[in-house]
Amino acid sequence: DKMAQDMTEKELLKMELDQLKKEVKNERQMVSKTGKEIKEYIESMAGEDPLLKGVPEDKNPFKEKGGCTIS
Repeated sequence: DKMAQDMTEKELLKMELDQLKKEVKNERQMVSKTGKEIKEYIESMAGEDPLLKGVPEDKNPFKEKGGCTIS
């Protein structure tokens, strides 16, 4: 594939038109409906979210294996 800066205006417009033809087929839904569904899903999964509840030390792959002492 060519890089966008190497394409003629006609090629760029054709590429944009092809993309729009794909996007127009996507089913659309109201944000007022989907936003509520997303919020409910996030809240239902919050108990399992390691960013909210943390990671147990024994399951943490990034835990330091050993210390370093300077004398």
